[in-house]
Amino acid sequence: MDKIKFGTDGWRAIIAQDFTVENVARVSEATAKWLLKQKKNPTVMVGHDCRFAGELFAETVTKVMAAHGIKTLLAKNFVSTPMISLGTLVYNCDLGIIITASHNPPTYNGFKLKGPYGGPLTPSLVQEIEDMIPDSSSTNLSTSITDIDKQGHIQWVALEDEYIRHVEKNFDLDAIRKSGMKLAYDAMYGAGQNVIRRLFPDMTLVHCDNNPGFHGQAPEPIDKNLTEFRELIQKRGDIVCGLVTDGDADRIGMYDGKGNFIDSHHIILLLIHYLYKYKGVRGKVCTAFSTTPKVEKLCKHYNIPLETVKIGFKYICQIMITEDVLLGGEESGGIAIKGHIPERDGIWMGLVIWEFMAKSGKKLPELIQEVYDIVGEFAFERGDLHLKESVKKRIVENTANGAYTAFGKYKIKRVEDLDGYKYFFDDENKEWLLIRASGTEPVLRTYAESSTREKAFEILEAAKDTLLKE
Repeated sequence: MDKIKFGTDGWRAIIAQDFTVENVARVSEATAKWLLKQKKNPTVMVGHDCRFAGELFAETVTKVMAAHGIKTLLAKNFVSTPMISLGTLVYNCDLGIIITASHNPPTYNGFKLKGPYGGPLTPSLVQEIEDMIPDSSSTNLSTSITDIDKQGHIQWVALEDEYIRHVEKNFDLDAIRKSGMKLAYDAMYGAGQNVIRRLFPDMTLVHCDNNPGFHGQAPEPIDKNLTEFRELIQKRGDIVCGLVTDGDADRIGMYDGKGNFIDSHHIILLLIHYLYKYKGVRGKVCTAFSTTPKVEKLCKHYNIPLETVKIGFKYICQIMITEDVLLGGEESGGIAIKGHIPERDGIWMGLVIWEFMAKSGKKLPELIQEVYDIVGEFAFERGDLHLKESVKKRIVENTANGAYTAFGKYKIKRVEDLDGYKYFFDDENKEWLLIRASGTEPVLRTYAESSTREKAFEILEAAKDTLLKE
């Protein structure tokens, strides 16, 4: 058997190739044995999102837990990652497990672990579980879920209902509903699809039906994947804001009324601005290494402490569960805020922005301008390079050895290497490039920021030309 390794956010693999019932049972067995070392009578929250065979794999986890005498709270129907995290906390479970590959292509599935506080299990504990994964599973998987249920090992829970109750307690939904704003939501065929439908029955909904293959599209909320949604907003002309979430609804993307994509950097800045200035919420900000330096500028303006961590929300979560954190956020669209769980939640963040719009009476570009007045205008772009492993390895070695002094006309002034290599081209951090190998996919990621989208793309092209030279 191949060794199973957890990446930036859980274990992910291609369905039927490495992500098999047998391998899920192996990981579940290690998880069960680890849990029993921590607690005498543990309980586990288990669920799956909309991906192919999610129910089968969630039942496999449940069968393994039952074989070890562990009670499972099993989610009814498909659920989002934030629902599992919230449920783990609300139902006082010792661990949460969700079968999801988040934003990865439809051929993938995955296995995420959640701590009892309602967020990603800390890296050191994940490592402990990984180290215990056996070469083969000893669990008899032929027992039916019906029989396990009859034996009292399962408690069925309606996590979507629980999540909606939590939303209703924490938002002024009437302000949004009565604002007259025409809003739209694209679920990307993901697990958030029912929540918005239930909260706002009259909203324009896109890709809010169950399609385990995601119509062949990786459910990642970035502009290049959202042509249909963008064109709908542009064609309609009356939609003031569009919200997008990924496959397991923990990541966010947004559009303004003209169909301009609003990336996570802008959303993070808007949330800090709203929470601090308008709502009076206090606490430090924690962002991943790939996030815009404009966050530092905004935090200095408001005298907010800032900490930068490695890429992977688990690092942000570690800080959120031990310190007073206003916001934790990543470039990839995963954001958490104070007053909710220490977990990325695309729908929750979208509702905060919609509430900001409703209460201020301003459109998204006007709110973004408030932030620009403090930090200056900027644009961010990302390019994913799908390379042969040998080429990818060569580039990673070159970055580690300091082989690059410039990318085309962009001369490197200084480098930061907390997680990947971040090259700055000016003294004020206005233009930069980050090169980093993905932790979950066979991809080399390049990220760039400049004053306009055109200039950010120019940096990415210059980087690509330089990196692919032999």
